[in-house]
Amino acid sequence: MEGNAAAAHYKPASPPRDACIYNSCYCEENIWKLCEYIKNHDQYPLEECYAVFISNERKMIPIWKQQARPGDGPVIWDYHVVLLHVSSGGQSFIYDLDTVLPFPCPFDTYVEDAFKSDEDIHPQFRRKFRVIRADSYLKNFASDRSHMKDSSGNWREPPPAYPCIETGDSKMNLNDFISMDPEVGWGAVYSLSEFVHRFSSHNY
Repeated sequence: MEGNAAAAHYKPASPPRDACIYNSCYCEENIWKLCEYIKNHDQYPLEECYAVFISNERKMIPIWKQQARPGDGPVIWDYHVVLLHVSSGGQSFIYDLDTVLPFPCPFDTYVEDAFKSDEDIHPQFRRKFRVIRADSYLKNFASDRSHMKDSSGNWREPPPAYPCIETGDSKMNLNDFISMDPEVGWGAVYSLSEFVHRFSSHNY
């Protein structure tokens, strides 16, 4: 019950879901834009927020409660990206623009409903989590969207209307974020149990 009370008093770090910048199948950019919004609006310290890439070595991960698959079954994504806010109030929240769960959703609720348990999942489908501080994500992420083109150069899904995200130092490096090799890229890589242990509200 404590978690519900904390959630009731929590002021979201983002606009309502329908006011967020959103492009289907560009979750990495949707979350980058959400990080940018939090940075520009100063409601919460940016260092409380993280971009979380979810994938595995086979790039096949089940996530439940996704808009792409209404009902009880999971969507099998190659990767997915959400935002994690570890608020100073001792409660963590997940922002997922593709979920049917609340936006934002209390961390423990999201984990239970969207990730369920590794115990019932074949090892090759178990999820890993690359957690990157939002300031690092804004500074280092870059994508030319080439992964969204087919072999003929046609878009698999319409690209966002704004320019590609890149920095003076970084050009296309999306694969370094999707990779779950801890020796590559930014942030730290966790198993599901490690991720929950590190960020669950129950651990405060």
